[in-house]
Amino acid sequence: MIEPVIETLRHSRKPLLVSDIDEVVLDFLDPFQDYLQSENHWLNATSFRLNGNILSTVDDAPASPEMVDNFQERFFEGQDRWQRPSPGAHHALNLIARHADIVFLTAMPPRHSAVRRQLLDRHALHFPMIATEEAKGPVVRDLIGGRGVPAAFIDDIFYNLHSVRENAPECLLVNMMSNATFRALAPEPGHGIAKAENWQQAATMILDHFGVDVHL
Repeated sequence: MIEPVIETLRHSRKPLLVSDIDEVVLDFLDPFQDYLQSENHWLNATSFRLNGNILSTVDDAPASPEMVDNFQERFFEGQDRWQRPSPGAHHALNLIARHADIVFLTAMPPRHSAVRRQLLDRHALHFPMIATEEAKGPVVRDLIGGRGVPAAFIDDIFYNLHSVRENAPECLLVNMMSNATFRALAPEPGHGIAKAENWQQAATMILDHFGVDVHL
């Protein structure tokens, strides 16, 4: 639910970082490939998409869109057995948290939010989390709430970044993806969006935007 998170931020004058989770805070593609192996399938990294690239280990037949959806559903049901923090995420987020509020915004069915919350807490990533399948731009706009604080948004998917650019143009926008193979296949994120290859680069950009001089 977004309302309780907005309420906690209402009187804050700290800068705000809103961060995606999959492929940003938590590795997704590598663990998902491990999961697919358990289902006798594998991910063929030939383009920046899942549909058409998930193949049977028996005969390389592509999984149908319905099967891809089912794989993702079952993966998220058991994500706490597969996913782990992305390299550098814990250190960078805790450093940023000394100077800013942090909110996780994940494009995941809310029915899986309890499992994800437990997974994040297990790794001492206790920041507030919103799970939604709605567009991210309006959510980020509401989180900023007209407080006039510096804000940043980090995500691996360009249309989420575009949504925030349209709804919260004052935000620093950072495109980052943990998996280097799929990062190389990703389309260019577009005008006004910075690119980071890792959390050290991202944190430097974010803290600089917040006016904080920190050597990582």
